[in-house]
Amino acid sequence: MSVPSYAVRVAEDLADREACFAVRKEVFVREQGVAEDLEYDSYDAGAVHVLAVREDGVPLGTGRLLHGGPAVAKTGADASVGSLGRLAVSRAARGLGVGAALVRAIEDAARARGLTAVDLHAQTQALGFYERLGYVAYGLEFPDAGMPHRAMRRAL
Repeated sequence: MSVPSYAVRVAEDLADREACFAVRKEVFVREQGVAEDLEYDSYDAGAVHVLAVREDGVPLGTGRLLHGGPAVAKTGADASVGSLGRLAVSRAARGLGVGAALVRAIEDAARARGLTAVDLHAQTQALGFYERLGYVAYGLEFPDAGMPHRAMRRAL
């Protein structure tokens, strides 16, 4: 069975953003039971969103980068660190490398903005995924949207 071809890009227009939000709704709201009012927040407006799209236009995954002021509260008050979040890959696309490609695209966007590192809050069941991409956990486990998480960071 051949692996479907896909591209990862920064979400540039309203249609791209709507595709990002549709993947997040599928993964976080429907699959994981996160309340919609928690999933979508005021950070979405100023964030850099990335989108993975299959060659036929079907959205496969998304993630976002917070930088500057919006990231400071999530990164220990360090304005040189971006905050990766809302990483979601549709069930049909898992295991195809989409998640890793999205993380690398977010890191590229962070570098382009002069950031020196990327922080994230990983669901504990996803720690191994991020560790394989070079992220290191720090601090204690904490709840977010009713699920256990750990903070992680990777220097760029």
